[in-house]
Amino acid sequence: MSGFSIKQPGLLSLLQDRGRYGAHNLGLTTGGPLDFIAFDWANRMLGNDPNATCLEVSFGGLTLEAELDTSFVITGATAPCRLNDEDIEQWQTQSVQAGDKLEIGFATSGTRSYLAVSGGFDIAASFGSSSTVIREKIGGLHGDKLQAGDHLPCSGSRLAVNYCLTEADRPVYGDPARLRLVPGYQQAAFDPAQQWRFFNSEYRLTERCDRMGFRLEGETVHSNIVGMLSEGICHGAIQIPADGQPIVLMNDRQTIGGYPKIGSVIPRDTARLSQLSPGSQVYFEAISIEQAHNIHCLEQARYQRTSLQQC
Repeated sequence: MSGFSIKQPGLLSLLQDRGRYGAHNLGLTTGGPLDFIAFDWANRMLGNDPNATCLEVSFGGLTLEAELDTSFVITGATAPCRLNDEDIEQWQTQSVQAGDKLEIGFATSGTRSYLAVSGGFDIAASFGSSSTVIREKIGGLHGDKLQAGDHLPCSGSRLAVNYCLTEADRPVYGDPARLRLVPGYQQAAFDPAQQWRFFNSEYRLTERCDRMGFRLEGETVHSNIVGMLSEGICHGAIQIPADGQPIVLMNDRQTIGGYPKIGSVIPRDTARLSQLSPGSQVYFEAISIEQAHNIHCLEQARYQRTSLQQC
């Protein structure tokens, strides 16, 4: 099957669908796109299945060559994008022909871009998903990031009309970011002074941020838990290890862990967090589970109501 050949893989380019669910009992984490919002828009703009496989391009530097005629779109982080050395717009579907060269340069705002093609990339599922998790060596083409010379198969299907998402409807990336979290049952292990410090302090992203977790630095907080058994960990959980510096656990997190957790960041805000670069400022805000549910429902309704424009 024809598709795209990788000429330059960029710093970290991974094949992802919506994620690998129902495999925690096997010790396999979820994976999937760090910024599900940009991922969902990429597939919707092409009329793809919501779970179609896309490319998550972290920081940029990707060059591909098309081997067929099809349509594509690039969403997420702002980066210089070119087709045959001509600048092209993001958040707008485009046509490509066999022999064309497509480039995604290094991000200037945000950190992760998403490249989708009509019908999605045709990648065999591993444990029910095509999502790449490098630590577990599963998903994608070979359980690893893309390499020069890799081939991404897909079917050729060009849109009759190109669509774009208006600038007013696109996500805005940048810091500072206020991350909303639902307190967990271990919140009581942090005394009121520790909780006040956590929710009223500025934290910064460190260089130690990856798809497993984003490590922060700032005011230290400590719980009164001396030791605890390892237990299951949800997406967005904020672990507080012995050094008192929070870690927000992301898509490729381990399935169990033994550090106290003060709460969990809601998915919409982990998506925003994933687009921040080291040094960015973040703050935390506690909300109820009912508020988190309302935010999810309202944003989903807004997503469904938003119309694409013909370009």
